[in-house]
Amino acid sequence: MKLLVATHNQGKLAEYRTLLVAWPLEFVSLSDVGIEHDVEETGETFEANAQLKAEQYGAMTGLLTLADDSGLAVDALDGRPGVYSARYGTPDLDDAGRRHLLLKELEGVPREQRTAHFICVIALHDPRQPDKKVTHFVAGQCDGHITTQDHDAGQGFGYDAIFQPDDQTQTFGELPQDIKHALSHRGRAAAKLPEIMALVVSE
Repeated sequence: MKLLVATHNQGKLAEYRTLLVAWPLEFVSLSDVGIEHDVEETGETFEANAQLKAEQYGAMTGLLTLADDSGLAVDALDGRPGVYSARYGTPDLDDAGRRHLLLKELEGVPREQRTAHFICVIALHDPRQPDKKVTHFVAGQCDGHITTQDHDAGQGFGYDAIFQPDDQTQTFGELPQDIKHALSHRGRAAAKLPEIMALVVSE
């Protein structure tokens, strides 16, 4: 069975292949099925955006579709960047630029006030059963804090290099991948996927 992971992000696709290695599925990305269109993320919550992507890309392809919306919520910034994590700041910023912006906004904020949370909501939608228009959800969260400098180690993506999980001495960008997957918001959400996969298969 093909599972469309609704992303162009090869880092994210690789993570899902690793996280769901036990499942007998052929993982394909949007690029693999020739979709260049980006569904507009107009939702105000992670769940709403995940649902939009899962249902719209599922309708386009007819494939069982997994979509997630995830982001970083920083307490000292009233939850920002939140659902805007991937497009925080000006449109010309890349991952490094967004990390720099976030660190700039937190200048002078002490460690105990730099608490943050990586949040992920995964939506699974099966368009092959149009009479059952149901989308299933799981969620995961990882708590930690924002470091005072960028620890870019050449791995990870997004805000990984400035987020240090609780009880760890390294950032997501520095931790070995197996440890990161076990701790991460996406890993914790993905660990719950068998629950909703079973629901889809049984429908």
